[in-house]
Amino acid sequence: MFIVAEIGVNWNGDFELLDKMLFNAKTSGFDSVKFQAFNETVIGDHPKKKILLESSITKKNIEKIDSLASKNNIDWFCTPMYVDAVDLLMPYVKRFKIREVDGRSLLKNQVTPLTQKILNTKKDIFVSVNSLPDSSQYQKNEQIKWLYCVPKYPCKFEDIDFKNIKNFSGYSNHCDDSTVIIEIAKLGAEIIEIHVTLDKKGTYIDNPVSFDFAECSQIINKIKEVKNN
Repeated sequence: MFIVAEIGVNWNGDFELLDKMLFNAKTSGFDSVKFQAFNETVIGDHPKKKILLESSITKKNIEKIDSLASKNNIDWFCTPMYVDAVDLLMPYVKRFKIREVDGRSLLKNQVTPLTQKILNTKKDIFVSVNSLPDSSQYQKNEQIKWLYCVPKYPCKFEDIDFKNIKNFSGYSNHCDDSTVIIEIAKLGAEIIEIHVTLDKKGTYIDNPVSFDFAECSQIINKIKEVKNN
């Protein structure tokens, strides 16, 4: 079982906050944490452009992030959203994540410069998608672990197609109901990704789909109970 804390942009570019999140991720039982790497082109005219850029993995902060992860004895990886970010991340990460919109293209056998660059690394890749059509040449690619993901933010319990889980290696959660995660663990998911926050009452961008670390501890304990039975 591999359980990922999706820190994403919920650290706001604040290293003190990040240190606390990494500590809590480790003590809550997560195996790894995940970040995102994007640039101004990817973000465009997003109303929270400034905080998004400050929360992205960059040349300026990657050494510090790696150091804090090492200090807290937790693995980390990232979703690169532009081609040059792959080279930036290569020396630091054991795996990459491909977001749902790029995963959708990959399943249509439409390889972009970004996804080709990630595939060329030969490292493990987690890819979020909503379905796995048999027609894709990448479905059986051993380099890829496919994660079931509903592209609604947030989604509800009734949006989840539980019959679909058997086709995937794991699940990337965007649901505000934690019982979904437990049900999916019962169905055999070996990788689970959960958005995390230090404060659910805060204004962090991903809070609508995030759980605090007290909730995460309970979720992880339940997952372990499911897996041990």
